[in-house]
Amino acid sequence: MMKNIAYAFVGIVFGITMTKSEAISWYRIIEMFRFESFHMYGIIGVAVCLSALLLFILKRKKFTTLEGGFIEHEGMELRPKRHILAGSIFGLGWALLGACPGPIYVLIGNGFLIMGVVLIGAVLGTYLYGLWMDKLPH
Repeated sequence: MMKNIAYAFVGIVFGITMTKSEAISWYRIIEMFRFESFHMYGIIGVAVCLSALLLFILKRKKFTTLEGGFIEHEGMELRPKRHILAGSIFGLGWALLGACPGPIYVLIGNGFLIMGVVLIGAVLGTYLYGLWMDKLPH
């Protein structure tokens, strides 16, 4: 039960942060892709730097997860062609929808019910990937 409360708390804080920072705004996302504003780049940059710092501290101080294991991270092999293609597909979807997959629930919670279609697409895409995962080049 404590895990669920912790996850709900983190989700609520995430939702409030995304809403108040305007990171869920279609206009802010379009500004980013048109290179008209630094706003979204600043949010993403702060998130990346803060996450790296917190992960470093958590690993250094040997904090444990809610399941009791230690925090670990294994790097992955860099494959430029694969990562550029995947990033381009992700970015194209993000630009066309005007929404990143991360805040789908935040957008729905803010009353943008059309994002339910995006949620269905995300779940369907994840399901299809699971079906075809063994046949895809990894």
